[in-house]
Amino acid sequence: MCASKKGISALQLQRMLELGSYESAWFMCHRIRHAMLTPAGFLKGDVEVDETYVGGKPRKMNSQTGRQNPGGRGTKKVPVVALVERGGRVRTKVVTDVTGATLKDAIKKMVHRDSKIITDEWASYNGIGRYYRGGHRTVNHGSGQYAMPDGTNTNTVESYFALVKRGVYGNSHHVSAKHLFRYMAEFEFRWNYRGSDDRTRTIAALAQADGKRLMYKGVGGNA
Repeated sequence: MCASKKGISALQLQRMLELGSYESAWFMCHRIRHAMLTPAGFLKGDVEVDETYVGGKPRKMNSQTGRQNPGGRGTKKVPVVALVERGGRVRTKVVTDVTGATLKDAIKKMVHRDSKIITDEWASYNGIGRYYRGGHRTVNHGSGQYAMPDGTNTNTVESYFALVKRGVYGNSHHVSAKHLFRYMAEFEFRWNYRGSDDRTRTIAALAQADGKRLMYKGVGGNA
């Protein structure tokens, strides 16, 4: 789990380790993700922020209504906001919605006030600049704008989300809202240690396990 860029499925671990049940492998994966939970700390500098939706990949057409399922901000999947420090760490948070109050609250809790916030044109981010000495810069994806001459872009956070989605859809196929924060902790941990080799990354995960304990009854349910 520390070495594979997109993660590894519990079913694959069950086969590799010859475990007696899928549930054992599934619970073990969640215990490792629990150890990978990133300690709190403010991000600093230029911080890119974006939100996306993660979960089971929906069918293109709704079998009950006969209409096309909405994508993007119209989907019923679970919203996740990610904040990436340029050249540094990432923090993620599973949120209930992508309203201005929710997104701004997440940013203020995770980003130092001396920083600069960089987002796309989504209206929920409007006004966040008043809380930061570096202000708020945007790129307008709707008009085909993806990078400004001064370096304003959200390419880093979008790259992070692309990695998350390839891992979730390729390995897990479906992730429930209940457990999504643990899957995000796994991707977050690997990103934050991306400059380390596999051995160093694994030792860091083992060190973070000290003092942590996750009971099966505290997890409950599959996916």
